[in-house]
Amino acid sequence: MGLKKGIRFITLKSVGQYINFLSYVRPQKAVELSYALFSQPRIGRLYKESLPEILKNTETETFHHNEHYFQTYTWKGNETKILLVHGWESNASRWQKTLPHLQKSGSTIIAIDAPAHGQSSGKEFNVPLYAEFINKAVEKYQPTIIIGHSIGGAACVYHQYLFPNTSINKMVILGAPSDLKTLIDNYVSMLSLNTKMFSLLENRFLSHFNFRIEDFSGQKFASKFNVSGFIAHDTSDDVVAFEEGKKIASSWKNSQFIETKGLGHGMHDDELYEKVIDFLFKDSELLSS
Repeated sequence: MGLKKGIRFITLKSVGQYINFLSYVRPQKAVELSYALFSQPRIGRLYKESLPEILKNTETETFHHNEHYFQTYTWKGNETKILLVHGWESNASRWQKTLPHLQKSGSTIIAIDAPAHGQSSGKEFNVPLYAEFINKAVEKYQPTIIIGHSIGGAACVYHQYLFPNTSINKMVILGAPSDLKTLIDNYVSMLSLNTKMFSLLENRFLSHFNFRIEDFSGQKFASKFNVSGFIAHDTSDDVVAFEEGKKIASSWKNSQFIETKGLGHGMHDDELYEKVIDFLFKDSELLSS
């Protein structure tokens, strides 16, 4: 364990001990703190003055949704539209390596910034809100294809479950978690939180989002899908376990599962992208170049 990792490990453990202590004396405070740690990204913000090159020459649009706003970036092409949905502590620029592959198809490509990421508003990230952002963008742009990475993939799956009848007919899900319970369990064990904290967190999700942690499952959601899906996950993913991708694919009737090796969580790979393009366009006349 390197020094930096070691220090982070120690701080996580001591933060966990502090939260466990609070759970007895000030449970409400303990929940707020543990939920904030779980839901507030530390990196991934973007500033208009210093946008990454890849986002500079795009058409941008800011959407307002209740008290929130979110940002989209468009690379103009033909009528076929692809919506890109990034993951945790990231932003729309994470698609830099993906873009050239998708642009070969001539499609119009739109990338979105998640809640509390990129140029979107807020401090807190959560999947239900992300799904609402996605829905506003889908209504506006009418994409036929959606591609999600990591928790962005989970948000795409949840969006499809909530809004089954949109313009979307093909989905690509890369390195995505299936079950919220897996994420919470990982978080709880990372901080060594006590069982009391687990049930306090469980109640927090129930009261704020109106679902039980174990009901929030990509595997369950995907069992209702009619759209066709391409799910890929890497065996060496150390952020989201390989099993999670398999879970999502297992109940999705019209889907294919691709196992990759050695790509890690990022999933950037020319060969994989060729397979994605094949899945998206092989039956169409769009690639008649």
